[in-house]
Amino acid sequence: MMKLSPKSATLLVLALLIAITPFFFPSGYYYRVGALIFVNGIAVTGIVILTGYAGQISLGHAGFAGIGAYACALAPVHLGLHPALAALLGAVISALLAYLVGRPILRLKGYYLGVASLGFGILVSMVLANERWLTKGPDGIEVPDLGLRALLKQAGLDLSNAEFWYAFSGLCLLIGAWLALNLYNSPTGRALRALHGSEIAARTVGVDVTRLKLQAFVISAVYASVSGSLLALQNKFITPDVAGYMHSIEMVTMAVLGGAGSVLGAIFGAGILTLLPQVLTVFAEYEQLLLGLVMMLVMIFMRDGLLPSLMRRVRGTDE
Repeated sequence: MMKLSPKSATLLVLALLIAITPFFFPSGYYYRVGALIFVNGIAVTGIVILTGYAGQISLGHAGFAGIGAYACALAPVHLGLHPALAALLGAVISALLAYLVGRPILRLKGYYLGVASLGFGILVSMVLANERWLTKGPDGIEVPDLGLRALLKQAGLDLSNAEFWYAFSGLCLLIGAWLALNLYNSPTGRALRALHGSEIAARTVGVDVTRLKLQAFVISAVYASVSGSLLALQNKFITPDVAGYMHSIEMVTMAVLGGAGSVLGAIFGAGILTLLPQVLTVFAEYEQLLLGLVMMLVMIFMRDGLLPSLMRRVRGTDE
């Protein structure tokens, strides 16, 4: 029997989960929750590249999600672009901003880097909230329909709105995971992991540390932008909260909770942290307390994240 590579096994598990899970959905609402998990999964896959591969931290990545989201809202109205091209424009703008912002802040280390990136995220959020003439401020703004569902209906595939976004977001997540897994075993990926282990050691073997940090930051920004665009197109409405500080913290927490060094682990963390608030609503005012307690216990007893720790225990290799 042919043995699957880790990359193929990860993609196969992810594809099977996306395809099989709907058979257990009791109502259409769960398609909406599933699509939200996939959107968050795309964002945390970018965090895996930045934090899990390169060992850098960003607390302002929601700013790039906000850029992607508002590109889908504003570019069709002011530039006449199709929403899909608007999402592409948002990714390009995010990449350029990440390049410009990353050059100075990635010279910092540790919590200095975290605070600097946080400042960028807060700045984007303030612009989106205060420039009412363009963004309509805290009230939010409508986002044009993508139009792909209507094309599929003409082709004979009639999906509900929730079913379409579940399938489309799941496909985007698979593509994003495939790209991240390909990067992991590439020469660039190996250099990023060497950088994560020790910047000094990486420099001594000829790794361009500054360039690689910047590459990881730009790639992760594009992932965040795409997730913001998908969220905006799915909801057909967006507010500045998408670029808020708490959204940045959620991204990092999802990745760390599931396992920031693993693409599948980070996506698993996105699923857990997206589902937990839905489950804990029965506890009313204790919801946030229980959510925080669960996260603390995982960080104390499963420091590498939920999925890697569970996999080690299943294999009997846990120390």
